[in-house]
Amino acid sequence: MPPEEFATSASVVIIGAGAAGLCAALAAHEAGVAEVMVLERDSLPRGSTALSSGLIPAAGTRFQRAHGIGDSPSLFAADIRQKAHGEPDATIVERIAQEAGSAIEWLADRHGLPFSLVHNFDYPGHSERRMHGLPSRSGAELIDRLRQAADEVAFPLVLNATVHALYADGRGRIGGVEIIRPDGAVDRLGCQALILACSGYGGDADLVAHHIPEMRGAAYFGHSGNRGDAVRWGGALGAKLLHMSGYQGHGSMAHPHGVLVTWAVIMEGGFQVNKSGARFSDESQGYSEQAAIVLAQADGIAFDIFDERIASIARQFADFQQAEACGAIIEASTVAELAMRLNIPAAAIAQSFAEVEEAKSAGTKDRFGRSFAGTSPLLSPFKAAKVTGALFHTQGGLAVDAEARVLDRQGAALPNLFAAGGAAAGVSGSCASGYLSGNGLLMAMVLGRLAGQSAAGLVKQENQQSTRRWT
Repeated sequence: MPPEEFATSASVVIIGAGAAGLCAALAAHEAGVAEVMVLERDSLPRGSTALSSGLIPAAGTRFQRAHGIGDSPSLFAADIRQKAHGEPDATIVERIAQEAGSAIEWLADRHGLPFSLVHNFDYPGHSERRMHGLPSRSGAELIDRLRQAADEVAFPLVLNATVHALYADGRGRIGGVEIIRPDGAVDRLGCQALILACSGYGGDADLVAHHIPEMRGAAYFGHSGNRGDAVRWGGALGAKLLHMSGYQGHGSMAHPHGVLVTWAVIMEGGFQVNKSGARFSDESQGYSEQAAIVLAQADGIAFDIFDERIASIARQFADFQQAEACGAIIEASTVAELAMRLNIPAAAIAQSFAEVEEAKSAGTKDRFGRSFAGTSPLLSPFKAAKVTGALFHTQGGLAVDAEARVLDRQGAALPNLFAAGGAAAGVSGSCASGYLSGNGLLMAMVLGRLAGQSAAGLVKQENQQSTRRWT
């Protein structure tokens, strides 16, 4: 469809108003592109960002330095590569790790987001404490703050606008999009550059079953709108799809409450048992790969075991507060009482307690290879949560370069298409064990910002060339 047939147009159009889309829009606007428009299918921007813990890893920030942490982007990049078994493109990993710190400080300084460092416990796979979050430690606060920043900049944010199709020429250049409104009305919007920030495909059961069979039928904790639109559109344009079997799971979803129980309860010295009261894995490897391990237990159920000291640390997170409020956290004065309340064999859970405490006191690894070094013994009152494994979001998607440009199957950049967040292939590789804590929001915020800058640069370059042709 030629541009003159579009009812209206914008220089940069962004599909999706989560963290990726809003960061892209803020960056494009700040780069000097006046015509930036964000399209969001929902009546309020929420998306997967609102369902997350809102924590973003970054290295070398002033927030780390305030706590005496001497981190670096190179160490961060090494952690990403190690967790992902060396699968992600090294150039992209290095760029993302390098840009993360400046992106956090950009949002803090230019847009007033009150970030602080999670400094009182470690996350699996991170060599340093580098998770940054807002006061509530929740994704809901993060998306609300980003939306407030967008309101202050005042670029158009069009709600209840479901993108139905992309218009492209024979070279894969995007000319615009078709939008369907709730009343069935159809609008066509032209653009010079398009950014796909509409997340992954976790909400499409058929795509999940095809690409991630181990998560077929698992509880899905992501946004229902994550239906794979970006990968379908990109695939039709000849884009390369990468690491489609990669995903972030979580092995600590309160059952049947459907509330996340933060992995801090495990990393601070807690552990998991199954319905027989027995431990079954090294829980410290990561919460993502633990999802499938928990689902492999009887009835897909496990129990997080911890104590009040650990609960006091976990209460900094809004989701743990919610878990306590809805009755998902169980308390008991003795191990025997805890076994009775959980309806699991007392002797078996007592043995599990003894195994863990022996490893802590001896300073040795347990039979699963887990080290409890630096963690304290569990003391009464004891705490527990009945949990299951869940799929949070997919990590595979459109292959992109370090400028967030979507690549075709031969590795060349498509003319004016960019992707960020769940729409783009992440830096977690092809399996759940490759997910380093915070990778999802890392790719949303940092790659979103890069996508906005790159799209703005393309538009400005084309406008300059057009001006020269007419002078």
